Amino acid sequence: MTRSASAFWISRPGSGEIRRAGLPERGPGDVEVRTLYSAVSRGTEALVFRGGVPESQYAAMRAPFQDGGFPGPVKYGYLNVGRVEAGPPELLGHAVFCLYPHQTRYVVPADAVTPLPDGVPPHRAVLAGTVETAVNAVWDAAPLVGDRIAVVGGGMVGCAAAGVLAGLPGARVQLVDTDSARASTADALGVGFAAPGEAAEGCDVVVHASATEEGLSRSLELLAPEGTVVDLSWYGDRRVALPLGEHFHSRRLTIRSSQVGTVSPAAARGGRGYAERMDLALRLLADAAFDALITGESAFTDLPDVLARLADGALPPLCHRIAYPAADG
Repeated sequence: MTRSASAFWISRPGSGEIRRAGLPERGPGDVEVRTLYSAVSRGTEALVFRGGVPESQYAAMRAPFQDGGFPGPVKYGYLNVGRVEAGPPELLGHAVFCLYPHQTRYVVPADAVTPLPDGVPPHRAVLAGTVETAVNAVWDAAPLVGDRIAVVGGGMVGCAAAGVLAGLPGARVQLVDTDSARASTADALGVGFAAPGEAAEGCDVVVHASATEEGLSRSLELLAPEGTVVDLSWYGDRRVALPLGEHFHSRRLTIRSSQVGTVSPAAARGGRGYAERMDLALRLLADAAFDALITGESAFTDLPDVLARLADGALPPLCHRIAYPAADG
């Protein structure tokens, strides 16, 4: 009898469903994992749900264990925490993080999972992929002790970046967002907050994560001479216009992209790779302040409705966690 699991699929742009998924036989180097929690990477997954991935980016946007293809049907996602129920003895029974889509059980190579460190509960560890993105952005930004820093865009990735930067000694870190409700999130993370028109200028570094033209333009305005915007936003198939006259040339400003698919060259030169980056992200999640990024939870069976509501903006914009049957994290 073929063993199976349940998985969430985007059947076509704007519509999702739960499907049965066959489980392959576990090889000697594999683990079988029962999912405890997954999370929706709101910006990227909402864009995928709407069918907004440009054809030129189909290959670049593939998730590590994606099934199907864009714009659909596609099984997509990469924030999954589960417990190893079969596999090598050193992993058996351990809670692990994996870049796997929303599925109740799955079989992957053992080196595709990362055990959770002591002090990091499964319900928080779903943020690991997002904090990993933030770590990579901070590596790209290379801020100095005491720098003046703004994070423009208080969504899931922006808040994660602010949380990572909060630990930089002597730095002035300010989260900038149009939603005043993000002030309480900033406070929980230990950083300042400001509306875009009230944000402190003269920044050495701005991390942009609003995915809006207005946010990127404001990020440039906040920079001091020789400052850098590190852009974490994913615009999909939208074009963005920027004020590259004004202060852009006279202040010798820089815009650079940061994308988690590649380890920051600054870190890679020191020999750090994907595993080290993920280990660091998980260790940072020992800080309970990151719980402020989780603003809702739903059952796995509700995912079709949850993705539709997230894509329409009907749910809070931070991390929405998905709980699976018998989750005990």
